[in-house]
Amino acid sequence: MNDSRPIRAKSGTNHEGTSAHNRRVMIDALRINGALSRADLARATRLTKQTVSNIIEELERDGLVSSQEAVRRGRGQPSTPYGLVPEGAFAIGLQIDRHVTRAVAVDLVGSVLVRDEAGLPPGGPSNGTKVILDLVAGVRSKLAGIVQQSEKRLVGLGAAMPGPFGVAGSGDDPWMMETWQKFPLLETLTAGTGLDVGLQNDAAAAATAERMVGAAHGLDHAVCLFVGYGIGAGLILNGELYRGTNGNAGEIGMALLFADGKSTPLEHRASLASLYQHLSIDPADPGLYARINDLALRGDQSIHAWVEAAAVDLRWSIHLLETLFDPQTVILCGSAPEALVNRLIVAIGPLLPSIAERRGRTLPRLQPGMADPWSVALGAAAGPISRAFDPRFAAILKDSLQS
Repeated sequence: MNDSRPIRAKSGTNHEGTSAHNRRVMIDALRINGALSRADLARATRLTKQTVSNIIEELERDGLVSSQEAVRRGRGQPSTPYGLVPEGAFAIGLQIDRHVTRAVAVDLVGSVLVRDEAGLPPGGPSNGTKVILDLVAGVRSKLAGIVQQSEKRLVGLGAAMPGPFGVAGSGDDPWMMETWQKFPLLETLTAGTGLDVGLQNDAAAAATAERMVGAAHGLDHAVCLFVGYGIGAGLILNGELYRGTNGNAGEIGMALLFADGKSTPLEHRASLASLYQHLSIDPADPGLYARINDLALRGDQSIHAWVEAAAVDLRWSIHLLETLFDPQTVILCGSAPEALVNRLIVAIGPLLPSIAERRGRTLPRLQPGMADPWSVALGAAAGPISRAFDPRFAAILKDSLQS
């Protein structure tokens, strides 16, 4: 039940023909704030009490919210808080990377119930798709063993892989997954799973995870600087993930840096792939994450040298992102081990002067996010949940056209 803190919620609308938007606004408010009474929801969303009551009854019938024990505040009548039912919906998230694929199953509030991974064989999608479909099938089976009605409440499959999408390359560029991008992946996954499938780049998926259960939870404007094999930026603008014209928004890793008369993409200098090259480590090594984390914890000199060099470029990147997007905060996240992310944040400081440097800030300009190899799969799973339940202007437009 909400306490005296302000309730964070988007506004609904009492205009006729906007029921889908108002449902999404209510679910979003409960996700961000936890359990709320009908009166709290009405005040926060600016909907009439009758509209709130009607939607609550509808969401209860659909198994998405449930009432909790009544709470008495002051001398007034006790109020009944309502919260989301975790088992109200489920989604599968899939990460496809260069050497590994990971899949997770999450519930409506983003809790991971099942996770599994498999190595991707050589040969690209012609060999890899069977491995992926078997992995997804195994996760779904395990989920059904935990929650019997999960198949009936499965809202979709979210997939994430490195971008950029639709950009011509040499065909053998180790930084891009061009063969996978040219493959009819969505059609293959849809046919093989029978689910509605969406695709986004790994940085966008990481930002979705941060928005659902991480450092961007409840924020309307945040940038997630994703450090993985490459580098990307997930953009949360006006409370929604911004994807760009071709799904390539935030591909900051491709930004060119100039030194000694040469231009080099940012991700060739400050990504995990550049660290692997620096350490002469095989990126397909299954023990890679633990090895890098151990080196970072021990303050290994070779790790230290890479961190100091990468921090210079990442410091510039944060300055650029603040200047372009004016976010509430920049979140450094990715598939890098936590010990390495913490070293990077220390080395990046102090940040360059920017428009974000102002009095009265309530959030730091830079903060750590998820440092977890599973964060991309989690964000991919959060994608179908978001598409099904998060408030969007499109929901208003769709209802208005149908009314």
